[in-house]
Amino acid sequence: MPTQPTEPSDPSDPTKPTKPTKPTKPTEPTDKNRATAAAILPLVGGPDNVTSIAHCMTRLRIALRDRSLVQDEALKALPAVLGVVEDDTYQIVLGPGAVARVTPEFEALVEEGRSTAPPAPSPASPHPVTADELAAQGAALKEARKARNATPFKLMLRRIANIFVPLIPALIGCGIIAGLNGLLLNLGWLPGVVPALAAIASGFMSLIAVFVGYNTAKEFGGTPILGGAVAAIIVFPGVAKITAFGTELRPGQGGVLGALAAALLAVYVEKRCRRLVPEALDVLVTPTLTVLISGLVTLFGLMFLAGEASAAIGAFADGLLSTGGAFAGLVLGGLFLPLVMLGLHQALIPIHTTLIEQSGHTVLLPILAMAGAGQVGAALAVHCRLPRNGSLRATIKSALPAGFLGIGEPLIYGVSLPLGRPFVTACVGGAAGGAFVGLFNQLGIAFGSTAIGPSGWALFPLLDGTSNPGVTVAIYAGGLLTGYLVGFAATYFFGFTSQMLADLNTGPDPDTPDTVSGPPKERVLT
Repeated sequence: MPTQPTEPSDPSDPTKPTKPTKPTKPTEPTDKNRATAAAILPLVGGPDNVTSIAHCMTRLRIALRDRSLVQDEALKALPAVLGVVEDDTYQIVLGPGAVARVTPEFEALVEEGRSTAPPAPSPASPHPVTADELAAQGAALKEARKARNATPFKLMLRRIANIFVPLIPALIGCGIIAGLNGLLLNLGWLPGVVPALAAIASGFMSLIAVFVGYNTAKEFGGTPILGGAVAAIIVFPGVAKITAFGTELRPGQGGVLGALAAALLAVYVEKRCRRLVPEALDVLVTPTLTVLISGLVTLFGLMFLAGEASAAIGAFADGLLSTGGAFAGLVLGGLFLPLVMLGLHQALIPIHTTLIEQSGHTVLLPILAMAGAGQVGAALAVHCRLPRNGSLRATIKSALPAGFLGIGEPLIYGVSLPLGRPFVTACVGGAAGGAFVGLFNQLGIAFGSTAIGPSGWALFPLLDGTSNPGVTVAIYAGGLLTGYLVGFAATYFFGFTSQMLADLNTGPDPDTPDTVSGPPKERVLT
């Protein structure tokens, strides 16, 4: 998207000295991100239509006053946009890295234009699509909206995800450093640097309970610092002198689950105190009672109970894969795409974090990543089976690089889910890849990811296990290859009925696509 030209200086004013032109190369990234934000803003209804802005690993999340002002098709046609997802917020998929750079530019533009921007134009008419495409996509969107009903359970999962998602960048960074440190340690290289890298990688994990407590209180309407203060009790070394339920406590016992429970209790106590304590005494009494009551309950109850729950989760995950690894991998890999579609995968975030806290890695993530491999294989098969559907092939080409890196939303919502059957065959590919990785866990070659968030090829730097790193990488790569091949084969042979092929394989000659001057003008609705 071209940026706005800069306004030239006035040559008629001789009193103003001409400054030498500065090179523009250092500002190109910022200009690119600002241009992307500037292109998105009018298509979501302008600054006055945006009520809140946030972002996660891959998506710009915005809350809107009037959903009807969003120009979906024009938004999806932007080169920087990989797809859109409508959930509790309107989510624009930009990809990792890009979203963190575009969001502050978008926030700045909204702030500059709020209350002074002209009324947004009416949404442009969508580009024409065939009746069969509309029917297939409409049925998928209807089912998706039905599944996204704001049930109390799903709302709770979203709130839990809001606690842990902001921690993912630190988990990734520390996880990669931990992997690098392990590699140097195994090779015997740079022995003087290894302790420093170990400290850098472990510092965040040693205090992750504090961050969880802070975010929990913030999410549930309490004072964030009080939530962090109560959660800090869990990691304080002095708890080793305290006995609860007949056993001595261990620093860190209960981990993130204990921090979550402790901060929730702190929010409840704080809110009760706010209602009961006189306003003149509130600033002294409320924080004191919140930390004291919540702290005592945490020490003499929650730490022990959360520690038992954490140990049970770790034992269950290890036992599941060591005794029934192939079957467990098949089930987990095959069901993960539907969990993502329904938003239920958010329930796994605390489990992943607990496993990383206990053993340094989560054994579940490499298996769940196979769902993305099945999705990529299915998309490649769709590309081959529909050589005359230029719009769908263009969508696949633009989304495949993100798919290889584990960002599945563009392929899910832009390709397989609207088509129906390819979504099922993509799950078959994920199941096959999961069974492959699970089988090696069952054979004693267990490994996992030192962080959550990345998937696909992006997970390679985060792999960690008890075996040789080369073996671990080879098994994970074999799982991806299995997912690609089975997802491709299942979709190629079983992903289409003859009627679907007749309806979808239409369009201009693929040898002369109309994509030279920009994105395709006809796009599959997502």
